Amino acid sequence: MDTIATPLMWGTFAAFVVVALFIDFFALNKQGAHKVSMKEAAIWSLIWVATSFVFLGIMWWEMGGLSGDAAAKALANTKALEFTTGYLVEKALAVDNIFVFLMLFTYFAVPAEYQKRVLMIGILMALVLRAGMIVVGAWLVAQFHWVLYVFGAFLVFTGFKMWLAAGQEPDLESNPALKWVRKTFTISPNYDGEKFFTRIDGKRIATPLLIVVILIGIIDVVFAVDSIPAIFAITTDPFIVLTSNVFAILGLRAMYFLLAGMHEKFHLLPYGLALVLVFVGTKMLLIDIYKIPIVWSLTATASVLVLTMILSILIKPKGDAHPTGAFPFDSKKKNDEG
Repeated sequence: MDTIATPLMWGTFAAFVVVALFIDFFALNKQGAHKVSMKEAAIWSLIWVATSFVFLGIMWWEMGGLSGDAAAKALANTKALEFTTGYLVEKALAVDNIFVFLMLFTYFAVPAEYQKRVLMIGILMALVLRAGMIVVGAWLVAQFHWVLYVFGAFLVFTGFKMWLAAGQEPDLESNPALKWVRKTFTISPNYDGEKFFTRIDGKRIATPLLIVVILIGIIDVVFAVDSIPAIFAITTDPFIVLTSNVFAILGLRAMYFLLAGMHEKFHLLPYGLALVLVFVGTKMLLIDIYKIPIVWSLTATASVLVLTMILSILIKPKGDAHPTGAFPFDSKKKNDEG
């Protein structure tokens, strides 16, 4: 599939990712197991966002954003808007991902000082999965145009399903993935530091930390299935698709610790995410009838998310607040009768 990326842009992107992962891993190993404070999470979140837009600036400049060529400048502006919109959509979906991570950590009572290692492994798995699915998705779109309609219909369906599931209590106990894990592994009743395996009575068995990592891997697969069609609704350029996805994921660990303490404030966010998915799905379904301008997509996405967050602060949640996301777990309504 055609892309605007030059070899220099691909090289710059690869360098950004390698350096970012090296810094994150180096900082992780140097600090050891410790609880990440809100201040530390906020600083790292700002660093990741700034890094993303530094890359965007380099990409825009490389495409001729400062040149006197009107066509090159227009292309650079369009691609910059596509990156920004895709980044915002993927970042928003990552918030729902974070709420599910929080639910898992709470359910398994993962000590705060061990959570960052699990998140880092989850991010690496997500990067590999997204890259693979983007390659497959780009090939499918290039070979079979009608796949865009399948993606669009899937996003609309997912958006409606997310809307219905939002605000309901996740039923983790009946989740098939957790049932499979329990049947497959003998699980230690206690943690053994950051180890994934421990020995009890001379027998090597899995710690709860390994189970959490496995479940996070499954979550990554489910969320990748949702997010990849969403970004293809914004642009079909594989470079923009990949870079916006990767930069949204790189800041996931810091954003988790930033949002973990304030999930109750954004209890209406799943409804906003549902509307965004329905919008981008509809945009994809209309692609051969009317191409919604990318500026409209960016404005609509940002407006819905900001409005949802404001309403979440103004409107108090009913009953007990739960760190709920719509996927990948089934949901059940509370039964107040009897």
